[in-house]
Amino acid sequence: MTDPTQPTADVPWLDDDQLRDWKALVGLLMTLPAALDVQLKRDTGLNMFEYHVLAALSEAPNGALPMSELAVLSRGSRSRLSHAVSRLEGAGWVDRRSCAEAGLRTAAHLTDAGRRKLEESAPGHAREARRLVVDLLPPEELSALGRSARAIVQLTAPELSERMADDHSACGEELRGPGVSSAAG
Repeated sequence: MTDPTQPTADVPWLDDDQLRDWKALVGLLMTLPAALDVQLKRDTGLNMFEYHVLAALSEAPNGALPMSELAVLSRGSRSRLSHAVSRLEGAGWVDRRSCAEAGLRTAAHLTDAGRRKLEESAPGHAREARRLVVDLLPPEELSALGRSARAIVQLTAPELSERMADDHSACGEELRGPGVSSAAG
């Protein structure tokens, strides 16, 4: 922690242009997730965290992941994930089972009903992603934004960065739609 009584001459303050861009980024981080969450809740009854849990499971081998790995992928605490999986389990979209291959851990398994729920939810989510970001930006700006986001995630969550570099990353494949190849995504 810095000492507030020390001079701030050595602080790498942002210049006016950097501060303007930083404020825009913070605004994006604060408003985009909320806007996506509103659409999902309104149209599907899922919140964005639950949606991404279902998406991560849908992309996992056999539709199952140990809860500890799912917590990392979903960027939620184990407690938050446990509450979300309980809700998804109550709706019949996820089952929890012991994960013999991974020792004494528990794994979340996507049910057929859960896969259907994700497939029903994905088109509206994809439309909202297009409306709020993809169709708003020229392709070169979207590409630059993606490169920038991947560079930042490399520093903030390196465990996710490899998955994000792959076209089949968790929480992304469901926006591509059925029958569309990765190369087109």
